[in-house]
Amino acid sequence: MAIRNLSLKDHWQEQRLFVTRILVATVIIVGLTAVLIARLVQLQIFEYERLSELSQGNRLHIEPLAPTRGLIFDRNGLIIAENLPTWQLVAIPEQIDDLEATLAQLEGLGLLEPTARDGLIELVGSHRGFERVTLINLDEERAAKFAVRRHRFPGIDIQEGLVRHYPFGDIAAHAIGYVGSISTADLGVIDRANYAASSHIGKTGIERSYEDALHGRVGFRQQVVNARGRVLLDPATEAADGQGILGGLETRWPTPGNNLVLALDMRVQLAAAEAMKNVRGAVVAMDPSNGDVLALVSQPSFDPNRFSEGLSRADFVALNEDSYRPLFNRALAGRYPPGSTIKPFLGLAGLHNESVGEHDEVFCPGHFSLPGQTHRYRDWRPQGHGNVELHDAIVQSCDVYYYKLAVELGIDRMETFLKRFGFGSVTGLDIAGESIGVVPSREWKRRNFSRSEDQVWFPGETVIAGIGQGFTLVTPIQLAHGVSALAARGERYAARLLIGTENGVNREVFWADPQAIEPINDIDPEHWQVIHEAMKGVTGEPAGSGYRVMSSANYTAAGKTGTAQVYSVAQDAEYDEDEVDESLRDHGLFVAYAPAEDPRIVVAVVVENGGGSSAAVPIARQVLDRFFAAEEYVARQH
Repeated sequence: MAIRNLSLKDHWQEQRLFVTRILVATVIIVGLTAVLIARLVQLQIFEYERLSELSQGNRLHIEPLAPTRGLIFDRNGLIIAENLPTWQLVAIPEQIDDLEATLAQLEGLGLLEPTARDGLIELVGSHRGFERVTLINLDEERAAKFAVRRHRFPGIDIQEGLVRHYPFGDIAAHAIGYVGSISTADLGVIDRANYAASSHIGKTGIERSYEDALHGRVGFRQQVVNARGRVLLDPATEAADGQGILGGLETRWPTPGNNLVLALDMRVQLAAAEAMKNVRGAVVAMDPSNGDVLALVSQPSFDPNRFSEGLSRADFVALNEDSYRPLFNRALAGRYPPGSTIKPFLGLAGLHNESVGEHDEVFCPGHFSLPGQTHRYRDWRPQGHGNVELHDAIVQSCDVYYYKLAVELGIDRMETFLKRFGFGSVTGLDIAGESIGVVPSREWKRRNFSRSEDQVWFPGETVIAGIGQGFTLVTPIQLAHGVSALAARGERYAARLLIGTENGVNREVFWADPQAIEPINDIDPEHWQVIHEAMKGVTGEPAGSGYRVMSSANYTAAGKTGTAQVYSVAQDAEYDEDEVDESLRDHGLFVAYAPAEDPRIVVAVVVENGGGSSAAVPIARQVLDRFFAAEEYVARQH
């Protein structure tokens, strides 16, 4: 029988192994416990504040609150830009799975224009995912159509809002401007945080120039939401003060924009717009004592409400491509030959530079030729005016007198003098888009003509500059601004629309002081008076070019008519308005100030292709009549 070798257990070895394992396990447990405690200390102490805010973010939604846009008033307190309640269709990008498909479905309901889809996709994509992006304003019928189908459009909602409204429609559109949807280009230049709840921004006119003042400051409120974003608690539904915290929820109400008071007198503006209803051109009325723009009309005009309500791309293209250019601000950017309206300025230049005396006579046979040349520069009156002095030359608008005066002065002195009255520069008006016009000179021609043979200044160019033709171009507001300096005997003020700002919170009104600019104070008072009396004669003497329309007015006015050729008539040809295409007919101009001895208003009128000054004078008369009728009414009230 075999004997087995039975090995006995080594209890000491097993005990050592067990103890070793216990020690390793203990070290691991202690180590992990230490890591856990360290992590808890980090989370609960060192990162408590940050993580607390993140935790709040998981259940809190911050909704931006749009400020109320400031109102715009005319100088008499009439509202010319206000806010009306509306419904807004909004998108929340992070909640929309397929934006393009969603927009297509909205188009199918007739809520969006198909042509707007690409622009809306770009607009929504330019915002952060949680921001509400306004797509379009809806009337009640379309809002109701969407409301019953809201469940089909995750990420699309309707909300109450305000839409900009202009009670006078197109009457003052070029002065006030309009608001439009915020574009991606706008987002690149604005404070995006301040526009988080806004969908519109000023695009032109006063709305653009004073956007910062009108817009206000955005507010916000915190809302408790569930995992699906549904609002569970909204401080707006509870009683809370404007800056307080309710149940840990904070609300900060937006700061409304400031209200603006403009120099516009809507009574005068309405009269000017009505007088210009069937013509193209511009009217500018100013107060020569401070630069206030009482009326600024450009015709044809447009309805700014179409932009604030949401203008389709097709409609915008139609407006932009309209041959009559309704979006073009003729009052500021339209450049026209001044025609004979330049004659009072050049007459004053002749007196000031001693190129002519008050009683020096010039014989007008109906034409003028430079020495040694046979070319005839014709007078508007073929038979001529006979012997005329400066007074008669302005009253009867004698061209030959000014042909000779221009030669005596020379183009460089003419340029220097006209620029002192603001021609060739902006007037300082506080809206964008003003053109500087053209006051020609030898240097100007060298700068603006590329071919050397065209850079030479010819004597004949000086001749026609004497009657406001050739290269000379002015804007209607420059004419009004320059005549204001004539009316005020050299005192000059920057043109302005804004005269007051009302704080949107405390309603405190700040009135802006007129901005005086360099005066023309070196001209003999007698010379001012000579021009003044001649301009009175234009409207008050039977031979005056404005007498027929202006003589019956119950106030005295000083003025000057003007006719500006659109194209040159050949030497031996006759101008026949009936045979000329309308676009080639002469422009009609008229400038005036009244009362003549104490001017309170200056008016400049330009009628495109009106056939001459006869189209412009009646328009100025209607504006002046309305101004003085309004003054009489105010006087009776007091």
